[in-house]
Amino acid sequence: MAQIQITDLTFTYEGSFDPIFEHVSFSIDTDWKLGFIGRNGKGKTTFLKLLTGGFSYAGTIRTPVVFDYFPYKLTRQQMNLPAAEFIEDMKSQCEIWRVICELHELSVDPEVLYRPFRTLSPGERTKLLLAVLFSGENDFLLIDEPTNHLDQESRELVKRYLSAKKGFILVSHDRDLLDACIDHVLVLNRKTIEVQSGNFSSWQENKRRKDQFAIAENEKHKKEIKKLKAAAAQVSQWADNNERTKIGFHPVKEHDRSIATRAYIGAKTKKMQSRAKQMKKRISREITEKEGLLADLEEACPLKLTPLSHHKETLITFRDYSLSYQGAESPLFTGLTFHLQKGDRIALHGKNGCGKSTLIQILLQKSDADASPLPVVESGLCETASGLIVSYISQDTSWLTGSIPAYCAARNLDQSRFCSVLRQLDFERVQFLKNLEDYSEGQKKKVLLATSILTNAHLYLWDEPLNFIDVFSRMQIEALLEEYQPTMLFVEHDSRFREKIATKTIEL
Repeated sequence: MAQIQITDLTFTYEGSFDPIFEHVSFSIDTDWKLGFIGRNGKGKTTFLKLLTGGFSYAGTIRTPVVFDYFPYKLTRQQMNLPAAEFIEDMKSQCEIWRVICELHELSVDPEVLYRPFRTLSPGERTKLLLAVLFSGENDFLLIDEPTNHLDQESRELVKRYLSAKKGFILVSHDRDLLDACIDHVLVLNRKTIEVQSGNFSSWQENKRRKDQFAIAENEKHKKEIKKLKAAAAQVSQWADNNERTKIGFHPVKEHDRSIATRAYIGAKTKKMQSRAKQMKKRISREITEKEGLLADLEEACPLKLTPLSHHKETLITFRDYSLSYQGAESPLFTGLTFHLQKGDRIALHGKNGCGKSTLIQILLQKSDADASPLPVVESGLCETASGLIVSYISQDTSWLTGSIPAYCAARNLDQSRFCSVLRQLDFERVQFLKNLEDYSEGQKKKVLLATSILTNAHLYLWDEPLNFIDVFSRMQIEALLEEYQPTMLFVEHDSRFREKIATKTIEL
């Protein structure tokens, strides 16, 4: 057991004027299973890269361990080779027998080590790289979003595997994974950083209580400040009125008063002025105590959606439908039969490679005459309602480039409304000055979400919309869909989201 000490850490990207970390200090134990939680763009991946020496920084990071980072970056040449030929390039002194032992724990056949890496499925790639990561000794492991693009079965395997390990930092927005695998949390709040024992759910409950207490204390301070301000103003007014009576008096109405009374009036005024001054000091103290109470409060702004209503009840019909790629030996799926009606929110579920994304692209192609045709062979019935307007979110964000004004102009989006939705999704205004390619993966996904939200449509086709999206925004999107209940067909491996939003699940 040892400690990793972070002291007075400060880091800002070159050319940026907003610091990612500023005078941050905390410590973590190398035996912990640490979950790393925070909004998109707050610096989670940046912090992991600082630990591995990826950037220069101010302050100190004292550590008795060697860090190793997942996911490994592979070259184009390595993608064409079997992993057995380059695992030592990824992790020095890595022994294949250790990797095979780890693969056994992940229920993966060791033959994946001897197939070209590019031929492996997303699940096989992730599990193989995790096996390499955990094949060393005395490393402290930094694991960044291991379950993105994985199907439910693969997620369950990774979850069981990580729950049996220790000595790592896990960045993930999958609430089930965090609950199953961690015993401490490291949280990037809005203004502070905190370390706390427990899993995601225990942290979330503590956070809820802390926010409620902060709101109650804030209201109490506001009322006290209001009362003190009113009392201070009243006492100041009395003092001023009293002071004005020092000189001159009515000899008939104030027959019992003489010039000697001036000293008494002056002393009385001074006492009232002193009382007003003390009240102002109390006001200042109350304001100081009030400051910072709501600094870390997570308030999810409610989003708005304007789905269109189609004149037909049934928008999509599949009957004994089969789909395969041209030249493929076997179809992606066969015999698919279901109807999608207005108000349905249907989740497509199944293993990686079973055709979920391809099916969504087929529907997009049938509703948009300008869409590029896919090299597929169809049989059976796939019918969409005429005049169907579709709003689509793709898995891929790599094509996002250029400025926000150019992006909005190309898609006929109102720029002010678009930026307003991004602000509601917790974008800082400074982000609007950057190009889209400079955004984090989570921020890029929020650009696609904002685009879809602003697109009035009969049908929303969302293909893994929550990859890289932080947990607070996930709950925000859940609240939006529960309130407006648009007609949807979506793919999403976040089981909590799927259980909450889907009215029906179709297994492929």
